[in-house]
Amino acid sequence: MQQLLQQTKPRVVSLIVFTAVIGMFLAIPAERLLSPVFWFAAVFATLGIALVAGSAAAVNCLVEQKIDAKMARTRARPLPMGTITSLETLLFAGVVGGFGLIMLYLLVNPLTMWLTLATFIGYAVIYTVVLKPLTPQNIVIGGASGAMPPVLGWAAVTGEIASDALLLFLIIFAWTPPHFWALALYRKNEYAKAGVPMLPVTHGDRFTRLHVLFYTVILVAVTALPFASRMSGLIYLASAVALGALFLTYAIRIYVAYSDELAKKTFRYSIVYLSLLFAALLVDHYVGV
Repeated sequence: MQQLLQQTKPRVVSLIVFTAVIGMFLAIPAERLLSPVFWFAAVFATLGIALVAGSAAAVNCLVEQKIDAKMARTRARPLPMGTITSLETLLFAGVVGGFGLIMLYLLVNPLTMWLTLATFIGYAVIYTVVLKPLTPQNIVIGGASGAMPPVLGWAAVTGEIASDALLLFLIIFAWTPPHFWALALYRKNEYAKAGVPMLPVTHGDRFTRLHVLFYTVILVAVTALPFASRMSGLIYLASAVALGALFLTYAIRIYVAYSDELAKKTFRYSIVYLSLLFAALLVDHYVGV
């Protein structure tokens, strides 16, 4: 069972669930925090989204097991190591994902279930099967599925998709390219060996470093939108400016004085950045001015 659970990429899923939960809490005013209806929807939406996300991750591991076997970062996963079989992974993903979707449909609402199913298809099929081996822009186009969790969380507790939820989507969508290309830069040789057309492989380091900087600038601009739209206040704005300035500093350094160690630090910081940014949104929502 531990080998199967490893296929769900728990660390990745934890960030997905975190942003989904933030979406839930941002969708409601403070007075609804004591509502049993909210907590019922929030708990089962969290479980359902986590199960479907884990299922999508397992399908990703199933499809990419030959690629994973060629990369140092992933060769120790259960499928490349042969500790579990493809059939076991497929059955596990089907049961876990199916249970999650049923839970969302029956205990949350149909909209959340359909949105979560679309997200599953976007990641497990469109990104993994079609885009990743086809185009170096795979992470940009496929990033739409990775940006959906806060929208799922919002829909779970409100039954609708609001413009503020789409701002959360836009933030993660803009964050994904610099986050992932920082990783791709120092893993370029492994992607080339595996035959994956990541941007550093197809267009070179300098082109990729420029795009990391370009998308980081876009990200910093996009993170101002919640304040501009009055979704958030000064606590969030101050946090977004400080966090964005540091991210932009990393991106500039990557462009002008690249090193693999710097790219690793940028990748790690990007995860911290997104977590703190969404935490700042939550704090501002309930105690902001």
